[in-house]
Amino acid sequence: MLTPNAAPFPFKDRKFNFERRTITPPKRVPHQTATPRQLQTGLEPYTGAWNIAAVVHLLKRTTFGASRAHINTLLATNRQNAIEMLLSTDITPPPPPVNNYNNPDLNDPDVSLGQTWINAPFTNDPNIIFARFISLKGWWHRNMRYQSLHIIEKLLLFWHNHFATQAAEIFEPRITYRHLQTLRQHAMGNFRQMVRAVTLDPQMLIYLNGAFNVASAPDENYARELQELFCIGTGPGSFYTESDVQAAARVLTGWTINPFDLSTVFWPPNHDTGNKQFSPFYNNTLIAGQAGGNGANELDELLNMLLNTDECARFICRELYRFFVYHLIDEDTEINVIDPLAQIFRDNNYDIVPVLRALFNSAHFFDPLNMGAVIKSPVDYLIGQAREFDMPFPPDTLYNENWVFAQALEGLLLDFKQAPGDPPDVAGWPAYYQTPQYNKLWITTDSYPRRLLYTDYMMFAGFNYNDTGVVKIDPIAYAALLPNPADINALIDDVCYQFLSYPITQEVKNQLKAILLSGQTLDYYWTVAWNFFQDNPTDEGAYLLIFSRLAGMFRYLLQLEEYQLS
Repeated sequence: MLTPNAAPFPFKDRKFNFERRTITPPKRVPHQTATPRQLQTGLEPYTGAWNIAAVVHLLKRTTFGASRAHINTLLATNRQNAIEMLLSTDITPPPPPVNNYNNPDLNDPDVSLGQTWINAPFTNDPNIIFARFISLKGWWHRNMRYQSLHIIEKLLLFWHNHFATQAAEIFEPRITYRHLQTLRQHAMGNFRQMVRAVTLDPQMLIYLNGAFNVASAPDENYARELQELFCIGTGPGSFYTESDVQAAARVLTGWTINPFDLSTVFWPPNHDTGNKQFSPFYNNTLIAGQAGGNGANELDELLNMLLNTDECARFICRELYRFFVYHLIDEDTEINVIDPLAQIFRDNNYDIVPVLRALFNSAHFFDPLNMGAVIKSPVDYLIGQAREFDMPFPPDTLYNENWVFAQALEGLLLDFKQAPGDPPDVAGWPAYYQTPQYNKLWITTDSYPRRLLYTDYMMFAGFNYNDTGVVKIDPIAYAALLPNPADINALIDDVCYQFLSYPITQEVKNQLKAILLSGQTLDYYWTVAWNFFQDNPTDEGAYLLIFSRLAGMFRYLLQLEEYQLS
């Protein structure tokens, strides 16, 4: 039985206790007008060439990396059709994660190997919880690696960063899985419905203390972040007050979690039934207190009030712009891109897809100054590289091997400071908001050498998950997928188009050719060597010659500064 003024959540002996906490993340600085970049483009349709440069730019911004198969698919159609493919709402969600961790040393008594654990009974065994945690992370890694020709996986990461929570802080994989499903379900839907769903999501209720927000002791954590980080922001038109935070916290009292099925419930005895007065920024809105179950209706009034401000639409459009286009927003961009996008958002009752469609079809999105202008995030770097080289992960039927690989990849992502599911705090990853560095934070004296070491390792060793299986870069298998790998100039051009968003000089191309020719001067040397290997694939000498030349070329290419850009 739920009792008044008690948050009915029994998990008190976990690694992380679900206690009332004060969240004090580093706050996002107020919106600042950037130095103009002299872009003259806006939301008018792009009329430039639909070529490999445009295709790769679109893919790298809307998916993780630009795979060869997806490049070929989009080159065979036009821009409008390409963007409709990426924004199609006819998508099938991935099957749930499964138990891939049972082994002689660990047994989940409630879930057999190969079966999903998402609805398993509660367990307080930290080893099983951790095993499920890695299972969930590996499931997410695979979804990104094997994503279809669609924006959903990149968009899921955007919304996860926007409505940031920390899975390791909650340490309940069943709740985190449901949270990710909530984000996925609404990622391309209606923002109003999404904010409501996130507000009542069990993971968010725990993370920002909503489950402990009661009339006798209102907790302001979620009410504050709902305005500062999720809906209004700190832009030039943001003038909500501290009293607005306090009033919103009172509106949100009474929501908590049913410990038996982890569902969200409204518990009327914990709700503040008094009237809630808001400031002139919100047009002096008064949300009348409601008793009993009707108190739940106050949430919708609160969300309607937030979304009725002009600043809400502008704020979300700025967030989308910084994630998908460029980190700085100057006055021209605010006028020519952000304001009209915000109008589209409002005109479509806060549906998300119309905003994305207008942005990705625009001349501004394809402006040369926006191409190759963003440093790859660690997820873009690691997952994108796996997709660009078509590196196979362990087959999903090899359960234990998949779990071990997921743990290794999770460790890498943690080392690179971007493990999906665990941003540093509720503000998300600083590279998406911290001025003036923004995405430059991804490259440091520590992280850049790590990137190069990782690439070398995956090129020459790889991750062995059993006696015969390995996850690694196979430069020969990659080259064989190119249209004309026997032509050294065509090979270099195709590689540069796919891997480098920023054009390189002829001098750099000559260096790549010199590596492939190994000191020879005639292009024909490479053609003969490649064709001989194709005719004699079991010849060890021919294999070593081709591998060493290709691996050397890619090692040089992947160490270029240009490769760090998207």
